[in-house]
Amino acid sequence: MADTSPLLLPPISTEWEGDGVKKVAVSLDDSIEQCIGGFGLAQLLQTVLVSFAWVFDAQQTFISVFSDQQPSWHCTDASDPACWSGTSPCELPMSSWAWDRPLQTSIVSEWHLTCESSLLASLPTSSFFVGCLLGGFLLATLADSCLGRKRMLLLSCFLMSLTGILTVFSPNIWVYSLLRFVSGFGRASIGTCTLVLSTELVGKRWRGEVGVIGFFSFTLGFLSLPLLAFLCSESSWRALYLWTSSPALCYCLLVYFLVYESPRWLFVRGRRDEAIGTLRKVAATNGHELNYTSSGVFPEEEPQNVNIYSAMKILWENRWSLRRLLAMMVVSFGVGLMYYAMPLAVETLSLNHYLSVTFNALAEFPAMLLTFFAIGRLNRRSMVLAFTLFSGATSIACGILEGRVGEMTKWVRIGLEVGSFFSACSAINVVMIYTLELFPTCVRNSVLSLVRQALVLGGVFGSVLVAVGRKEGGSLISFGVFGLAIGLCGLFVVSLPETRGAAFCDTMEEQEREESQAHDSAKA
Repeated sequence: MADTSPLLLPPISTEWEGDGVKKVAVSLDDSIEQCIGGFGLAQLLQTVLVSFAWVFDAQQTFISVFSDQQPSWHCTDASDPACWSGTSPCELPMSSWAWDRPLQTSIVSEWHLTCESSLLASLPTSSFFVGCLLGGFLLATLADSCLGRKRMLLLSCFLMSLTGILTVFSPNIWVYSLLRFVSGFGRASIGTCTLVLSTELVGKRWRGEVGVIGFFSFTLGFLSLPLLAFLCSESSWRALYLWTSSPALCYCLLVYFLVYESPRWLFVRGRRDEAIGTLRKVAATNGHELNYTSSGVFPEEEPQNVNIYSAMKILWENRWSLRRLLAMMVVSFGVGLMYYAMPLAVETLSLNHYLSVTFNALAEFPAMLLTFFAIGRLNRRSMVLAFTLFSGATSIACGILEGRVGEMTKWVRIGLEVGSFFSACSAINVVMIYTLELFPTCVRNSVLSLVRQALVLGGVFGSVLVAVGRKEGGSLISFGVFGLAIGLCGLFVVSLPETRGAAFCDTMEEQEREESQAHDSAKA
């Protein structure tokens, strides 16, 4: 049976000031954790439900790996020696070759993009990531201001899934690219809202692990994509969009009816009664009964209206936070260049396309498990530095081995590529959790959004590099640049403070005070 005993309020601490006594309320972080517990059934259910949005996010992020892939071809005229010696169908007459599969299996074959410029071939993927960038600026910060975490998540999922369904009816690459742009615009804040909403409802002991649950869901979505693509391999690429977008639209109903808004955000926005009502529901699910009224329990929070512009103003006025943001964005850009572009480049490794992408997706599982078990034991800064340097070194080595013949060399390159992608996955996991801990509640969603936009910006550049590599017939240019970028950008993490074991702060002043006390304690 559940424990229905009342959960007592955190005591109000006191400190002497002259001849009188000054009452000092406990922090909002401690108050919420004391009232509903660090991690119970309600938080588990909320985390799993919210994190499932990452499944659909991953599918839409990497779906172009299959819908926009370069199909294989074969010679049809056995008497034409030029056909058998050609390396590209662009060098041959149309009558001497044919695609291995039906035209509609890829946009490249259906819309005859094989011999078009690299920029046009990469337009849909680049449009998606540009949409992510713009959506991050215009949508994600609404989660800190008027909409909140829950409604922003709902809006993002709905827009992404609806656009995915409309993509099925694309008549040409221009409409297709426009819809991919809108899809990226909509999904831009899914990961941010999911991560913040999940971690703000649990105690600081569990925030790292709860964040990893979202990464696990993203991995499931990525891993499900090769399977769905294989099942649709002889069908139109439009079927893949339909099968991935329709369930996401149904998922929006679950978010609307079952997900709680973040009580921390409600308090910061001055909506105390709604926050306390949410805490009552959470506590009841956890088997507790709250025995307090809405007054005199939680520290008073000044209502704040934060958007991307006011957040930047706050960060600008506090230069220490601006330096942190810029450093994290540089690190995130390098990691994003590797993470988003690497699955697009695997077709140059001379292995079955579905198998190559599956290997990459499987690499996310050990990355997630490593992060889950190490995040509470190892320093964030050291983990990011190690992952980025290893990812860069293995990517460069993979590019250097291009052109070497032999079955063994092929599998060595595949191993290096998977190892590089594994390290990039691990780096992303830690970077997201690290960013949550570096900034207070008043700007947390906005800052995390900016860091994720830097991640996506890396994907924009990476997709162009992959298209150039395809056109030039090699992967050294892409793998080499990927490795240099993530290795050099990862070095910026050394300028950041360590946050392992630190509490979540709600204001810039509280963040400065907590870190000052931690610094003084370390010196003592």
